[in-house]
Formats: sequence, C-alpha cells, structure tokens
Amino acid sequence: MEINVNFLDNLRLEAKFDDFTVIADQPIRYKGDGSAPGPFDYFLASSALCAAYFVRVYCLARNIPTDNIRLSQNNIVDPENRYNQIFKIQVELPEDLSEKDRQGILRSIDRCTVKKVVQTGPTFEIETVDNLDEDAQALLMVKPDSEHRTFIEGKDLPLEQTIANMTAILAELGMKIEIASWRNIVPHVWSLHIRDAASPMCFTNGKGATKESALCSALGEFIERLNCNFFYNDQFFGEDIANSEFVHYPNEKWFQPGPEDELPEGILDDHCLAIYNPEGELCGSNLIDTNSGNVERGICALPYVRQSDGEVVYFPSNLIENLFLSNGMSAGNTLHEAQVQCLSEIFERGVKRQIIEGEIALPDVPRQVLEKYPELVEAIEALESQGFPVLVKDASLGGQFPVACVTLMNPKTGGVFASFGAHPSFHVALERSLTELLQGRSFEGLNDLPPPTFNSMAVTEPNNYVEHFIDSSGVVSWRFFNARADFDFCEWDFSGTNAEEAATLFGILKDMGKECYMAVFEELGAPVCRILVPGYSEVYPVEDLVWDNTNMALAFREDILNLHRLSDEDLADLAERLEESELDVYMTITTLIGIEFDENTVWGQLTILELKLLIYLALQQHEEALELVETFLQFNDNTVERGLFYQAMQAVLEVTLDDELELADYLHNFRRMFGEATMQAVAGSVDGTVRFHGLTPTNMQLEGLDKHLRLIESYKKLHAARARIAGLDRAGPGLA
Repeated sequence: MEINVNFLDNLRLEAKFDDFTVIADQPIRYKGDGSAPGPFDYFLASSALCAAYFVRVYCLARNIPTDNIRLSQNNIVDPENRYNQIFKIQVELPEDLSEKDRQGILRSIDRCTVKKVVQTGPTFEIETVDNLDEDAQALLMVKPDSEHRTFIEGKDLPLEQTIANMTAILAELGMKIEIASWRNIVPHVWSLHIRDAASPMCFTNGKGATKESALCSALGEFIERLNCNFFYNDQFFGEDIANSEFVHYPNEKWFQPGPEDELPEGILDDHCLAIYNPEGELCGSNLIDTNSGNVERGICALPYVRQSDGEVVYFPSNLIENLFLSNGMSAGNTLHEAQVQCLSEIFERGVKRQIIEGEIALPDVPRQVLEKYPELVEAIEALESQGFPVLVKDASLGGQFPVACVTLMNPKTGGVFASFGAHPSFHVALERSLTELLQGRSFEGLNDLPPPTFNSMAVTEPNNYVEHFIDSSGVVSWRFFNARADFDFCEWDFSGTNAEEAATLFGILKDMGKECYMAVFEELGAPVCRILVPGYSEVYPVEDLVWDNTNMALAFREDILNLHRLSDEDLADLAERLEESELDVYMTITTLIGIEFDENTVWGQLTILELKLLIYLALQQHEEALELVETFLQFNDNTVERGLFYQAMQAVLEVTLDDELELADYLHNFRRMFGEATMQAVAGSVDGTVRFHGLTPTNMQLEGLDKHLRLIESYKKLHAARARIAGLDRAGPGLA
C-alpha cells in the first residue's frame, strides 16, 4: 500500500492512502500541539484493533455475540532498551462461553496480521528518488532469479522471465504495482492480490500451484485488463479524454446514428445483428459509450477480426462494456498462449452456465485418476482435514469440453461452492478449479457460501449466473449433487503445443456453430487478445443494451455533478426524470453516473432515493420529502450519523406538516436528542437555507473527487502510451 505523507503546521502530519486520511501529531511535551495521536500510538493501536478484528470474524462465523467480550492491550517497555517491548493482549470472555470457543478466540487473536508481521520482522529500505510520481519501480516482493528457469505446462517462457517481462511493462507505463496480500491456506494452492499503488481501484487477483505461478497469473491479468480498458469499464474518462483525438484506441472509428436513431451502417455484421437486435429495438443512442459521454461524436466502435474469414467487424465499445465484463480477455508470453488462456476461460464460464442452469449432475473423477496428481490430492486432503468435504468432478459433458470442477461443501453452514477450471490439459484444468476455489479465501471466508436449492427458478434466472461470474456467490441446484450422473466420466485430453491447442479450441466453437471475433493488443510489449463469441460468451443478458445500459449515465451525469448550481426549475426536471426512469431507488449514484466517489463520504453512499429526497427538500416539497425519509429509514444501509440526520429530519418534517404543532416547542429537546450540529443541518434543510447537506460541490471537471481523478490519471498513462506508440502528435488537451 502506498502511503503519501504531507507536512502540515508545526509537527502535524497527514498520511493519505486509498480513500483515507490520517492525521498524526506529537504531545505538547514534545513540542507538538497534542491534536492527534502520534505515529507510534497508531502503531500500538493497530495491533489491538487487528486482534479485535480476528475475534469479531471468529464470533460472526459462529453467531457468538461480542457484546460481553472485552479486549485490551498494554505494551511493557524494557527499561534497558525501549525498543524491546512486550505487547500484552488480554481478552475478557463471558462465563457461558464454551471451552472450545474460548480456545478458538485465543487462536484467532494469534492470527493477527500486525502481530505476525512484527514477529517476522519487516525489512526497511530507505532511498531518495528524483520524483515520487515518476518513480514507477514495481514493488514486488518476489524477485525473478536469473539462475532458475521454472517451466509449467501451458507457458511458453519460464515463470521467472514472465515475471520480469510483465513487471518491466508495467514500470514503463508508470504503474507502481504492490502486493496487497498473499494466501496459502493449503499446500500447492497460492493466491495473491496486487494493485496499482497510485490507483487501488486498478487491481487483480492471481492464483497458482506456487507463489511464482500465482504472481504470473496476477501480473498477466493486470496487463490484460489494462490493454482491454477493463479497469475503466463503466467510468467517465473526463472531458479532456472525451474530446481527444481518440478515446479508447487509436484505431477506433466513430459512427453517427441515423436520422431516426437507427443503427448506422458499418457496425456489427448480419450474424451479430441477429443476436443483438432481433426485434429491431436497438437504437443508435443505446450504443453511445459511457466513458466519453460524447453524444455529438456518436458511436465509438472497435475493430475485431472475424475468425471464419479474416474480415474486420466494428463492435461498439458500449456493447462490449455492457455485455461481456472481463470474459474473453487474456495476456500471454505468445499470442497462441494468450488465445488458449482466453478460449479456456470462455469455455469454463460457458460450460459452467450450462451445468448450473441445466441442473446437470456431473460424474466424479475416479480416485485412481486423481492420484496421478499427488499435489492436488494433498491440497484436497488438507481441506477435508479442516472439515470441508470436496467433490472432484469431470465437467467436460462427456468429453466435449476441456472443463473440470471442484466443489467444496461446508457442513457448518450448509453452503457450497462449485469452482470450475478449463484448459486443454486435464491436469491444468483440475488445478485451476482448485486454485480458483481458494483464491483470496481464508477458512473463515468459506462460511459465506450460499446453500444449494431445489428451486429451479433461483438457479436459472440470469442474475444468478452474473453472481457466479463476479464473485461465485450464486446458488447451485441440489440436483447437481445427484449420485447418478447425467454423463459418463471421460479422461479427456485436448493438449498439444499452444498453437495446436488454440486451433482445437477454435474448432470446438466452430462445430458448435459459433462465430468468433478477436482483437489483438501487442503495442505495450505483451501479446493480449480479446475474443468475443456472440450468443455464448456474454455475461449480462442482451436485453440490457436496451433496458439496463450503463449509458443511462448520460441522462443524469452532468446535472448531478452540477447539482449545487442547478436552478429550482432544473432540479424539478431532474427529479421528474429520475422518477420517470423507474430505476432502482437503491442504486448508488456511483453506479448511475460512472463516477468513483470516496466511499467514506455522503456522495459515496448516496442512492437515487436519497438524491431525490435532498432535491425535494431543496424545492421545499416537504410531503414528498417526508415519504422518502420514511422509506430511507426503513431500509437504511447508511452510516449511523446519516441515519440520525434523517431521524431528526422525520421528526422535524412531521411537526412542520402538522398544523396543530409548532416546531419551536420541540427544538430544545430535538437538540438534546440529536445534537446542535445535526439540528442546524436539519432545520436549514427544511427551511431552505441548507441545500444538499453533506454533498460537497463538484462539477464536470470532477473537482474534489480525488478517488475518480486517481483512476483517470491511471488511464491517462495508458492513453499517452497508446498515442506515443501510434505516432500521434498529441492525445488531446492536457494529455500529451
């Protein structure tokens, strides 16, 4: 994690990281102002808070209330050496707590991350640099060793060389990559989380049988997502980029919708139009891209090569962003390696969808076959020794597809997780299924798995697959666990060279009657491909292009960002449009307009419901405001502070709207209940002297929106590199 420190007045310091700001000071006796804890005080508090966090996680997993659990920490200083200290953590537990849970809580405290880092002993490296912003050396803990060359199945270069190459590409772009966490809870299963230190929203996860293969996985995913703009998928790029020579890629083309909003000639082909516009409902305006929001410029479309004949077909960037998410993109050491990975993932997700929605029962992988891979057996046995039964399944549907499945059951909670993996090699597919199962998970994290169901509608409705794709939180049918499998076991093998494997996988799709379209990105130094298989590899329903398109942001973004500057007439119009849109009132404004607000601000928690409420207050429409206040309080998922603000608001509005009541008669006790500051904000909101309490003013230049601006700065690095490689004189205003 990158922590930037600013020097404030006297001895006060400001540390900024992610969306947080921490102020430190020194006591008056050390010439400080005593306005905040000192740096060492924060260090001491961090270990106590970390210990308490692990206690809380343990108790939540077992429905143990923490009301009567108390924890404290004292540091005992050696008088001969003040750097030699004992951190004594004491925990007070209820008398009725079982001995098993008492020991479990103590063991959970022992797992405190701060404690383990201190005990291991971190290494400090101190250096000077010419410019912190330009110093982009990757902050990776695993350094490639030139004396070792580790090859794994499916990779065309050694892991060490792959790490070196990908790290160099990211450093050249100015990306500071840091490893935020590692996981290795069973043998031969590693995962990690990496991110851009300057823009933590740009992150990926990696998995593998070793830490080096997991790091390669994470770096490859980071590079593929950069090349495919996935980190910035639904976000506004800002006006500079929106008006630059290109928005997404130098080879993009722009098309104007027809006079009646028809789809323009030149985008998609007949095969795609039959899939994406079967009823003729899709309009040109549906395909304006969210990122630029540049309606006057038209539809931004990207070239993809049709694999059946090599012809170029232009796909609207809006269509790709709305339907495919990250499905069908991959980086590799060679293009064929990237194609194999990309196609394998498409099959993994397509077959997974077929199995889940079809409630198909899969055959077990026989023990004698599984024993060919002793490292997988060891990992599975480690899971089962922790009390998690594991099922290893052949998901090839009778040898048709290179897909395997590892399913974990949690008898403590009744939850299950069906993890799928794909690769032409049976061994690699099984390994990927297992590493995917545990990617980023602790044993406690396995308590969040959903239970199976016999409700067919629950497993077939489209959003269930979306949840499976995003975070594997979707449900699985009990029929999946039927001992009588719908297919016989097949020990399939589609392996060969990467070129042969790519040809085989393309051939399977061709035999299925599917057309493939591919874009290749090699400009940044690593082969990356994105493959679209219309009618097969989409994640979201095609209907979303018309009914749930992310470019709905264009109808609201400018007005919401300029909220404080709108006239009453414009505010009334905005409220009416929000009402007529029939959008989910619990949708966040972040999602609606594609702007990343700091989650710790009112903007970051703001929903359509609360925005309408604040508009009604600004317009002095008290009855409408009261109705929404009641709804807000009934389903409040906001901060305690915001909840109290609306509790006070409800009371004040009810008094204001009652002709028999006088607000002055209640203000004294309202102030005692809710506090002077809250009541000033509430009273001002009701009488119109305070507008949009808690929402700091911003604008289309994104003033004050540091989190989103960090994301745009990340994209500008990528954008500038593309402009430079394409030989363009300038990328656009302020981007050269």
